Amino acid sequence: MTERSASSHAHACAVPTDPDRFSGIFLPIPTPFRSDEELDLPALEENLSRWCATGIRGFAVMGSTGEFPALSREEKGTLLAAVADKVKGKKILLAGTGCESLRETLLLSREAAALGYDALLVLPPHYYKGSMTDATLERYFLDVADLAPLPLFLYNMPANTGINLSPALTVRLAAHPNVAGIKDSTFSASQLAAIAADMPKDFRLFAGRGSMLLATLLLGGRGGTLAVANVAPEFCVALHEAWCAGDLERARRMQFCLLPLNEAVTVRFGPAGIKAALDLAGYRGGPCRKPLLSLSSDQKEELKRILERFAEDTRDLR
Repeated sequence: MTERSASSHAHACAVPTDPDRFSGIFLPIPTPFRSDEELDLPALEENLSRWCATGIRGFAVMGSTGEFPALSREEKGTLLAAVADKVKGKKILLAGTGCESLRETLLLSREAAALGYDALLVLPPHYYKGSMTDATLERYFLDVADLAPLPLFLYNMPANTGINLSPALTVRLAAHPNVAGIKDSTFSASQLAAIAADMPKDFRLFAGRGSMLLATLLLGGRGGTLAVANVAPEFCVALHEAWCAGDLERARRMQFCLLPLNEAVTVRFGPAGIKAALDLAGYRGGPCRKPLLSLSSDQKEELKRILERFAEDTRDLR
């Protein structure tokens, strides 16, 4: 473990007095569409108003939950501007700006900076998988870190990209002063541990899956950017706060309760599951953009039962 490594047990709490803004629970927000598949900005603003009243630390815009591959370049700019206009100064804003070329990534990153975003969330390029060696990816992320005007969070999502940012590569990139952290959306505790063992102490390790939140915190992580937190924001915040308060038993019970809901709205049903769950929870979910399909009536009924069970199981934990 290097001199700048995180200690094996210390952790930083994302309470309001935490001087590190990049900690706590972030929402990777869905992108609402109307029935004609145009952007539904009034629905977006309504959701943001409700989320801003919770204890979450901030938002990640145009992540996987936001259906970013289905957005045009113009729509990405419109979405970034709409969120910034509603939220800037109230919550921390991360912009998902990863594109297949360095040029396009930097253009979108500079646009986000001009709108007042706080940091970038960048996937690896992944269409030319055979060429995406560690050397290629390292050069790409170092170029983004050198040239982008905002701190960079690596975004590791191998289930969607087919590329896993190895712990060794992550730790090398973490040494760059403009690489602020990583959202790791793997299911691998061993990968998280390998990163945590050698990462600089000011590097932020974030869970990218609700099922991995407590494991990430135990390994020295700073919080999570969690799709399930869109429908259970205060519960996810309370889980993190229980950990910060040293109440491991409460945090453990909360993590167990979160597992079925997280599994349903992410692994099983994907973006359509998140949107259906939002509708059921009183938010504005709406349809996905094709080719993604909305849930069937039977799937919605199943999801409704899962949400009801979650509410019942967590009644004494809220």
